Order: sequence, then C-alpha cells, then structure tokens
Amino acid sequence: MQKKYLITLHAHDLGQLVDGIRCRAETWEATAEYLEKGCIADESFVCEECSSPREAKAIARQYRRILRQIEQQVQQQGGWS
Repeated sequence: MQKKYLITLHAHDLGQLVDGIRCRAETWEATAEYLEKGCIADESFVCEECSSPREAKAIARQYRRILRQIEQQVQQQGGWS
C-alpha cells in the first residue's frame, strides 16, 4: 500500500497548486497531440521529452487523476471559498 499524506494549505495556495498541475496536464496532452500529428496550433508550445504519444497520454492522465482527487477532496470540505 502506498503511503498517503495529509497536507494543509490556504485556499489561494491550493489554487496555485491546482493551476500548476492543470498546466502540466495540458502540456503533456499537447505533447501527445504533437507527436501524433506533427504540429500544434500554439506557437509557444514546448514539447516534453518522452518516447511516444502513448507515454505522453499516460503522464497527462496521471496529472488529470491528481486534479480529480484534489477537486473531490475540496468538494468534500465545502468547495472553494
């Protein structure tokens, strides 16, 4: 069983953390798209280093899973305030 942590943050700090994780998910999703299609609309895009679109999608899913867990826990505690 993996160890779990209880971390307490101010709402603003948690919002910053969530925003950063969301950005990482989006970057990995864009990397997968780039590797599949060979181009991307966003000129500021920087491709992440990985071996395949499949790997990029897996990493993006991991970030999205983390976001869902955080959002569920925030909702259980009364939502964003």
